[in-house]
Amino acid sequence: MPYYVILSNLTDEGRKTIKQKPERILEVNREIESMGVKIQKQYALLGQYDFLNLVEAPDNETVMKMSVELGSRGSVHLVTLPALSIEEFIKKIK
Repeated sequence: MPYYVILSNLTDEGRKTIKQKPERILEVNREIESMGVKIQKQYALLGQYDFLNLVEAPDNETVMKMSVELGSRGSVHLVTLPALSIEEFIKKIK
C-alpha cells in the first residue's frame, strides 16, 4: 500500500479542543483508521507544523476523502505528500 506524509497545523479552534481534551487526538486517529487510512507513525512537532503523520492508504482517493473530512471540521489544516521508500524510488527510476 502507498505511504503518505501528512503535515498538519491546528486552527485556533483545534488548539482549544486539544488543550481541553488531549485524548481527542486518539479519537481522531480511530476515525482516520475507520476511513481506510492506517497510521504508521505520529509525532507532535515544534516549528512550522504541529503534527507529522506517516500513514498508509490504498490510494490517493482514500487519502483525499480523509483530508476533506478532517479539513471540513475547521480544526486543522493538512498538507499531504505521497511518499516512496528509497528502494521503491530506485526501482522506479531504473
